[in-house]
Amino acid sequence: MKNNQAILHSKDYRNLLKEYGYSETDIQERIIETWDKLFSDQYPDTQIYYPVGDDLAYMLDTGNLDVRTEGMSYGMMMAVQMNKREVFDRLWKWSKKYMFMKTGEHAGYFAWSCRPDGTKLSYGPAPDGEEYFAMALFFASHRWGDGPAPFNYNQQAKDLLHTCLHKGENGLGQPMWNLENKLIKFVPNVEFSDPSYHLPHFYELFALWAYPEDRPFWKSAALASRKYLKIATHPETGLAPEYAFYDGTPNNIRGYGHFFSDSYRVACNIALDYEWFKDPECPIKINEKIQRFFADKNPSDYRRYTIAGEAFEEKSLHPIGLIATNAMASLATSSPNAKKYVDLFWNTPIRSGKRRYYDNCLYFFSLLALSGNFKIWMP
Repeated sequence: MKNNQAILHSKDYRNLLKEYGYSETDIQERIIETWDKLFSDQYPDTQIYYPVGDDLAYMLDTGNLDVRTEGMSYGMMMAVQMNKREVFDRLWKWSKKYMFMKTGEHAGYFAWSCRPDGTKLSYGPAPDGEEYFAMALFFASHRWGDGPAPFNYNQQAKDLLHTCLHKGENGLGQPMWNLENKLIKFVPNVEFSDPSYHLPHFYELFALWAYPEDRPFWKSAALASRKYLKIATHPETGLAPEYAFYDGTPNNIRGYGHFFSDSYRVACNIALDYEWFKDPECPIKINEKIQRFFADKNPSDYRRYTIAGEAFEEKSLHPIGLIATNAMASLATSSPNAKKYVDLFWNTPIRSGKRRYYDNCLYFFSLLALSGNFKIWMP
């Protein structure tokens, strides 16, 4: 563990944008400008962060007009990477006040969807929110130090991860991971997964910082997820379904067995895993296949696809997000397409209008990663 910690402390982060000829001044200006457009009320056409009173705030899914654990945890991760503690604390306090469930089957988890006034729209959790909450909290603890609850970030993260694994042992509920195969579930009460939920680079860090009794599980989960991504993506196109069974085959419940919105994140997760850890099991060839598949596609005509690459009539709901994730994929590729996708991303503005939330979250994460600013914050 100590050797791994030392390596991470001394880590250099690749600035792919600079490697491809963009100036450091332009890169920093783009980061600040993009942050402002997402988090400031001076840009209502692109804003997705909304303060409430003196100490609360939420991230709005503008397409569905609700607040999701996905967005709240994403906003917290953006804030800790940008050193914006007030934004982080506002989002976390809102999440704890309105989303955290203290009673019932899912006590200890967060309700995945609420109205902007805090009313719960669902009493079920979505594990992608929990894993991002935990990682953002660890980074906050390491970057800023801990305060009184709920800002005792380190303990909050460890307690949440412990619940994710041990829920149901002494009462109602189910864990968020299948404890036998070490794969994350789509939701706790089902036995299938979402390939875009798999974050082996997070699990490597959970294996360092979770409660000691949980650390071996997280180390195994990192390996299991890297292997799972290989079987859940198409061998030729690299495309992943939104839902997949544990054997990797698409789960077409309600049409979610195709490459669509959730699926875009797989390329990001592989890229960041490779950037952070360079683990030999990281399936970087998937990103090369994805970039090759989209090489002859017009970004204005991105669609829903089967994982084999057959196009549907239905257009992509989030084409800017797909441009962003295909660019972030370049952190783990070496093909001639790598610079092409980064240039396309750089020359694409963030999205305005109703569907801007998901696209612009992916856009900002890609901007951070491609500029070497999506970092591991160590204790």
